[in-house]
Amino acid sequence: MNSETNAGPQSADPMTIQTAPNTAATTTFDDLGLSPDTLRAVHEGGYNTPTPIQAAAIPEVLKGRDILGIAQTGTGKTAAFVLPMIDILASGRSRARMPRTLILEPTRELAAQVAENFDKYGKYQKLTKALLIGGVSFGDQDALLARGVDVLIATPGRLLDHFERGKLLLTGVQVMVVDEADRMLDMGFIPDIERIFKLTPFTRQTLFFSATMPPEITRLTEAFLQNPKRIEVAKPATAATTIEQRIIPLPGGDPRTRRAALRAVMRSANVRNGIVFCNRKTDVDVVAQSLKRHGFNASPIHGDLEQSLRTKTLDRFRSGELQFLIASDVAARGLDIPDVSHVFNYEPPRSPDDYIHRIGRTGRAGKQGASFTLCSPHDRKSLEGIEKLTGKPIEAATIEGVPTEAIGDPSDRGGRGRRAEELKSEHSRRLAEKKQRFQKRDPERPTAAMEAVKPAEKPRDERPQRTRHGEKKPAPLAPHAKDAPGFGDNAPAFLKRK
Repeated sequence: MNSETNAGPQSADPMTIQTAPNTAATTTFDDLGLSPDTLRAVHEGGYNTPTPIQAAAIPEVLKGRDILGIAQTGTGKTAAFVLPMIDILASGRSRARMPRTLILEPTRELAAQVAENFDKYGKYQKLTKALLIGGVSFGDQDALLARGVDVLIATPGRLLDHFERGKLLLTGVQVMVVDEADRMLDMGFIPDIERIFKLTPFTRQTLFFSATMPPEITRLTEAFLQNPKRIEVAKPATAATTIEQRIIPLPGGDPRTRRAALRAVMRSANVRNGIVFCNRKTDVDVVAQSLKRHGFNASPIHGDLEQSLRTKTLDRFRSGELQFLIASDVAARGLDIPDVSHVFNYEPPRSPDDYIHRIGRTGRAGKQGASFTLCSPHDRKSLEGIEKLTGKPIEAATIEGVPTEAIGDPSDRGGRGRRAEELKSEHSRRLAEKKQRFQKRDPERPTAAMEAVKPAEKPRDERPQRTRHGEKKPAPLAPHAKDAPGFGDNAPAFLKRK
């Protein structure tokens, strides 16, 4: 199943480490200890064989153990905690403002996707849930919390907003899940996560998932997990064999050349639909606008957009109404978007692991897919890192219409440079119009007005000077000053020079 989607001291017992087994041969969901109602929903969803992390994690979660799962998106880890949590929640009752379980996700899309999983696999259980994400009315969310929920799925910021408003208590949390912890670190959520941990009971069960284990994440697990079962799924070093990978060599790395090459590749390929990945949110907007101007059916998705717009864009893409999705890595991470025919990398990702994650959006379930990566001479180091990870070189493709010479100005920053020039030109035009209006009223007025307010320029010798400490030095006497009254022979004795 690939549907993705106050802390006490650490126990002195050593952490149990387990590599998730290959379950393709014998293990089925019937062997994992799930309840008949949950199994019924799983089978109706078309799943019989669990993925390695599901086979290893589900029995341990049902035993009540803490879990440290190291697995990338696409390994089925969402179902690895959703399915046993449904069974754990089957007994018991929620109370107002006190959720029984808490799931933290880095993005709104991932949170919404987890909520969909609970609807799908918990349809035979009478569980209540609330989704706390930005872009949604506080009032509606408050009403759900006031009635009491079994499952609370939230992004860290919105969760703390509700807590600080007094609408939420975390003292009844029995199971807490932290998903995509390394992405939480990238987005600056770790201080929020630590605070939320401290607000939950010491007796909670903690399920912690991360694709990588940087030092900050390791410190977090050592502080808040108790004798966890560590389950590690080997990260994919190669993409599926059903994906045809190509690079598109560029003569330069300027944005105009990249956008022209991207359009040429998208027109030449037999594209049913596709995702264009950009490294920066600003590039997402600029590329989407450029494609729209050239007749492509494209829309952006990134973290700065309103939640209602992001949800609508994803729904349009899944339904086929939208052909191209222009996305950042954070916004697209973990999204379950099946049946994507092409992936386009506007530039190589910063991390080779992200390359595998990006192109893994296509070529799923045995279907054929293709990926194209635009590479300028400055991207050579990134490309070498990707080829080192995958263990083989990526062939270059020659496509008609791709620029053979750089066509953009190196100062062009994806449209922002042009926008600055446009604003400067607009400002100059308005000043010229204002000057013309003044001259029509009175040709001499602008000059006269300027002369009237122009400050008289003092001789340099009369300007006050300053010492090193900011004190004003007395201005030297003007040449005629010695002839002024009081400064000749009749001057007072104390003013006469020796």
